[in-house]
Amino acid sequence: MSTLSPASPADFRRVLGRFASGITVITSVDEAGPAGFTCQSFSSLSLDPPLVLFCVADASTSWARIAPTGRFAVNVLAADQRDVCRNLAVPGSPDKFRRVVWHKSNLGTAHLGGALVTIDCRISGVYPGGDHRIVIGEVQELHDHREGDPLLFFGGQFCSASAHFGVSAAQGGKQ
Repeated sequence: MSTLSPASPADFRRVLGRFASGITVITSVDEAGPAGFTCQSFSSLSLDPPLVLFCVADASTSWARIAPTGRFAVNVLAADQRDVCRNLAVPGSPDKFRRVVWHKSNLGTAHLGGALVTIDCRISGVYPGGDHRIVIGEVQELHDHREGDPLLFFGGQFCSASAHFGVSAAQGGKQ
């Protein structure tokens, strides 16, 4: 065991990479069309009222388009959506959605085809957090699209629950 300094960005990233996280895509639609970015820093926050949160880099050009809409959708990616994740992870690309299936929701957000679930939210607060913003959303609608394993990120690579742990989400953890 070794002790590392949190001041080293490389050490910080490597150590925190040992925490598995799901991959979501935060989206909305403005006058120019769909905007979105991949996001691992998503979490539920409150049941009453129903709130969620995510963190986004201050420099995000996609967030600069989403924030003024006052709304966003959280699309939880499935294990078979690695390409969607890669397409939407390219910072500043005007063609992010060119090869991504999506539709505009009744609430004005972009729902991604193939996502496990989509959560439509109204932005209820944005707070500073280092070189990021912490965004809180009030949940407006829940969309449960399909069953399947989520796309996970662990140790600097994609994985799925069944591939990494030998258990399928559809099995409910039973082997």
